[in-house]
Amino acid sequence: MKTLFASSLSGSKISQLFLGRVPAGRAVRVNRAPSPRTLVLGTLISAAIPHAGAVLLAGLLFSGQASAQQKTTDTTKVNALDEVLVKATRAQQKTPVSFSNVSKQELNARNLGQDIPILLNFLPSVVTTSDAGNGVGYTGIRVRGSDATRVNVTINGVPYNDSESHGTFWVNMPDFASSLQSVQLQRGVGTSTNGAGAFGASLNMQTESYSPQSQGELTNTYGSFNTHKHTLKFSSGLIGDRFEMSGRVSSINSQGYIDRASSDLKSYFLQSAYVGKKTLIKALVFGGVEKTYQSWNGIDADKYKTDPTYNYSGLYYDDAGNERFYKNQIDYYQQHHFQLHWSQKYTEHLTTQAALHYTKGNGYYENFKEEATLANYHLSSANGATQADLVNRKWLDNDFFGTTFSANYKKGKLDLVVGGSWNEYLGDHFGKVVWTSATVALNPNDRYYDDRATKIDATAFAKVNYQLNTKLGLFGDVQFRNVLYNANGVQLQLVREQFSFFNPKAGLTYSLNQQNTAYLSYAQAHREPNRTDYEGGNPKPEKLDDYELGWRHESQNLKWNANIYYMAYTNQLILTGNLDDVGNPIRSNSEKSYRLGLELEAAWKLSKRWLVQPNFTYSQNKNVALEVAAEKIGDKTIAYSPSIIAANRLEFSPTQRLKMSWLFKFVGEQYMNNLESESARLPDYAVNDVVVSYEIPIKKVFRSAVLNVMGNNILNKKYISNGYMYDVYPYYYPQAGINFLAGLTLKF
Repeated sequence: MKTLFASSLSGSKISQLFLGRVPAGRAVRVNRAPSPRTLVLGTLISAAIPHAGAVLLAGLLFSGQASAQQKTTDTTKVNALDEVLVKATRAQQKTPVSFSNVSKQELNARNLGQDIPILLNFLPSVVTTSDAGNGVGYTGIRVRGSDATRVNVTINGVPYNDSESHGTFWVNMPDFASSLQSVQLQRGVGTSTNGAGAFGASLNMQTESYSPQSQGELTNTYGSFNTHKHTLKFSSGLIGDRFEMSGRVSSINSQGYIDRASSDLKSYFLQSAYVGKKTLIKALVFGGVEKTYQSWNGIDADKYKTDPTYNYSGLYYDDAGNERFYKNQIDYYQQHHFQLHWSQKYTEHLTTQAALHYTKGNGYYENFKEEATLANYHLSSANGATQADLVNRKWLDNDFFGTTFSANYKKGKLDLVVGGSWNEYLGDHFGKVVWTSATVALNPNDRYYDDRATKIDATAFAKVNYQLNTKLGLFGDVQFRNVLYNANGVQLQLVREQFSFFNPKAGLTYSLNQQNTAYLSYAQAHREPNRTDYEGGNPKPEKLDDYELGWRHESQNLKWNANIYYMAYTNQLILTGNLDDVGNPIRSNSEKSYRLGLELEAAWKLSKRWLVQPNFTYSQNKNVALEVAAEKIGDKTIAYSPSIIAANRLEFSPTQRLKMSWLFKFVGEQYMNNLESESARLPDYAVNDVVVSYEIPIKKVFRSAVLNVMGNNILNKKYISNGYMYDVYPYYYPQAGINFLAGLTLKF
């Protein structure tokens, strides 16, 4: 495949990132003028991306339109190859684990600017939260009471969790939902996956497949808190029946519900695909740049009663004692991903997948410090002052790269997958002072701390589904994981660890008939502590034994799943409810603890027009042997683990083009520490949303226009979804009352 270089480097940063190189397909002679739809699409791309490469993209789209009409491709086999990208890490219908699949269509109905955790809010056992209060900016997700650091996240099988914190920072990938084909959420340990071990759930995301025909979308969304999202998507269609290019650029801005909790988010996604009869090769480049005003401090209980949108971030007092806020108290970060995937089908029974990946992250958060001690920043004042106001930036500059691979042999009763991964992380943590009120000569290259970390993570696994007879199926899964982690902090040798984990899994499925299947499984998982755990003391690695028992039913108009789980932990690293001096959640080992629960979910098509999708979770989450301040404490509820979580979606479709949905979410009371203190109690809450989607057919220029309107918290419920404890004092993250988003998508 030839590579053409753009002739100019002017234009937006996003265009520089993904239009530096544009793969060219084979030339196709065009004997007639392009259609109005293609002309409009090319014009919009040229306008949206002010770069010489846009001309090349427009040309590819025109030729793709012609070639797609000259030839028709049987895409069934190739789409199966596309699914090979995630086959190794996904559960199938006869896998004895609890999981939910979310399609592209389900995501699109509510994708109006809010982050991926918010879009998954109505799945079983899920609790979500938003620092800014309206689902834009920093958001979080918990599954079965386990926080986001314990939810394994992969993109096309490539690990996404940060190697050191284990966290997933969705704000670094704004509008990524617009580039997803499907999502699978496995609850519990699930099947073997790449990256950090799953201790609450695994979230597997697959990016969009290729498009046989040229197409495009332009979406504009506006709503409460001055929230707006603008997205342009395009696909060249298959060129010469072999090559396709597609992409997306997005911009999201919001002032947030919380004071000054603004978000300025930019993102991009570019994919080039080679489609052969038995070969699929994809090159992906995607990423984002986020600039958010800090809103992660929360507010105390008294302030919540009088001013729930108050934000302490950036607070200082001028010489007259007046309250002021530092304008640049921001978090700034950019993250860019590069993935190369190769799926190959050798025979009817054997397929393989291999991927290379590289992620570059770089950014800081900036703080105004009143009367800071200069010695803590390695500064000395010429006039002898020991304290002064200053502004510092705490930086993170990291690289993450590696490979994933798998092979799938499927014949008769046997479905075997073997695979593994090798990944390395290089992280540089450092701080700089950018301004001070003291008489100090600042050197922009000086660092008042400089900590480095390296982490190597290698895994190998084999998983098998074997049908013993027409009714009974056997599942087996073994994983070996080796972790080498070295890091410096305040201590020169903060971490010097090597872990070797063996994670076995086994289960049975029994098919009573075509509609009903029962399953039973056992899985063991191990997980290493994260960087913050080491900074807080001498943590131990965790162990989890997960038992799952379930029943699936699937008929023409009804699908349901009932699942009982028992998750027994040894040395579980549980949230204490407290934060360290930089806002990271503090965890401690609980010698013995467990989570026991019942999950129910269903999808019932009442008629051609009515669909109902309820789910319900009831659980007990207990510490059996926990020591706090040298005191043994037992039989107390684990922090941030509500006993009841329920959701429902009621959809009414009076016509094929009009859909109206009512969404309901209930989260029971939970505690922000492990002592069940009354001051640490978060009350239960119930929230109702409505979504209306209407597709307008247009015969000329556009294929159609889709109008989406969403009302969030339409009953204007005042509620808190998250918080923490500062000593014995609670701090809350209030969520927005009634608010609206409306979007119009033009399809070409």
